[in-house]
Amino acid sequence: MPVEFLGIAANHDGTETTTRSGGALDLTYATKLARAHEDNGWDRVLFAYHSGSPDPAQVAAHVAANTERLNLVVAHRPNTAYPTLTAKTFATLDHISGGRFEVHVITGGSTADQAAEGDHLDKDARYARTREFIQILKQAWTSDAPFDFDGDHYRFENFLADVKPLQTPRPRISFGGSSPAAYEVGAREADVFALWGEPLAGTAEQIATIRAAATAAGKPLPTIQVAFRPIIGATDALAWERAERTLGAIREQQETGHTTRGRLRRNGTQPENSGSQRLLAAAESGERHDRALWTATSAATGGGGNSTALVGTPETIAAALLDYYDLGVRIFSARGYDLYDDAVDFGRHVIPLVRAEVARREARREAAEGGASREEAVA
Repeated sequence: MPVEFLGIAANHDGTETTTRSGGALDLTYATKLARAHEDNGWDRVLFAYHSGSPDPAQVAAHVAANTERLNLVVAHRPNTAYPTLTAKTFATLDHISGGRFEVHVITGGSTADQAAEGDHLDKDARYARTREFIQILKQAWTSDAPFDFDGDHYRFENFLADVKPLQTPRPRISFGGSSPAAYEVGAREADVFALWGEPLAGTAEQIATIRAAATAAGKPLPTIQVAFRPIIGATDALAWERAERTLGAIREQQETGHTTRGRLRRNGTQPENSGSQRLLAAAESGERHDRALWTATSAATGGGGNSTALVGTPETIAAALLDYYDLGVRIFSARGYDLYDDAVDFGRHVIPLVRAEVARREARREAAEGGASREEAVA
């Protein structure tokens, strides 16, 4: 299976290291950033979600009108809209984008941020609701006859969507999480299971857990996606110097109170979600892991989401990504701390290296399988 690359869409130019230069929604910048991804070899971009941020689906519709090839992955929380409405909204967006829409379903890892939009379910109940939500999306997108649903969280009768996605049988659904409930729901329902970047051993452990859950459910293993923050330099030494400057900028943003990305935990409290807890555990065990993984940025942001870095030259980072490819990862999510410049640099200098090596490995594998088949035929 070929490798894919997922970048980040953005509403503005602010990051953990830089205060945004304008308002909460800068559509000119959003378009510029999306085009930088499209023009430099990326496959997809993610439109993230937070309770107070602009609506990602509408921003994605704007970007769809200003791009031609890029797939648009829209993050969505089930508590924000009834699934039948969501199914129609996203089928419409699939038409607007010419069949380039995907959805990333977010169960919700912060009780406070869920409560900000009126959601007061506990964690396990949220995962149960997510499972029902995904099941309804799938049926609404593919059913040619009215159907009923009678679940613990959703109940309706005789629903039939007049608008279906352009993609057949339906758009891809991604999902993330690192708790037992997340593994079960994602293994059963998701096409893509998204993980945050951990040391190789931790990633291998999670993939094995997801595989076991999928096998128990009689499902194939979802495509595995892992996310990193690349910090690229002309030499490894220069990359590490840049990494230290990046860490300093993160801390400066904390001190000045500018936290446009990553809800920082400065009071020492443990994050609620299992994924962030795993990131902090990795950071506590050491700053540097494997070939190029750096956890200092994750520690500085309290395990705030996609926050572990890969540091080095394009060759070093590509080799590190291929280590994860060998574990079974097939989608790499990456966003730098300078959103635009890093998207261009990663696309120009890292993506081609990874694609070329994956192609070589696939060719060798196919040749070996072909040789084995011929030997069996002769025997």
